[in-house]
Amino acid sequence: MKGEIRSNWSHAILVCRKCSRKQAKRAEGPGGKKGLAKALKKELAAGKGRKAKLGIVEVPCLDICPKRGVVLVDTRKPDQWRIVGPDADLGQLARDLADGAGA
Repeated sequence: MKGEIRSNWSHAILVCRKCSRKQAKRAEGPGGKKGLAKALKKELAAGKGRKAKLGIVEVPCLDICPKRGVVLVDTRKPDQWRIVGPDADLGQLARDLADGAGA
């Protein structure tokens, strides 16, 4: 068994799973399952798995999300967390995160 595995990620975006799903249900109705992480992956064309250019990972609830908001953590700036509201422009958010201006 290998001790290390290489990945092509330049960085990772951590997304609060619970709050992201709640936001999706509000936006898409009761059957809505496309959370913020999936929407960001599609918008950034990030790819899948360890061969993607960046990682977007859903993590357990961070317990700090405000009502109707989702917390994102960019691993390039772990000391600055971003709160994304339900009316956020996904295209602009994706550009900010790709450029490194996020958080």
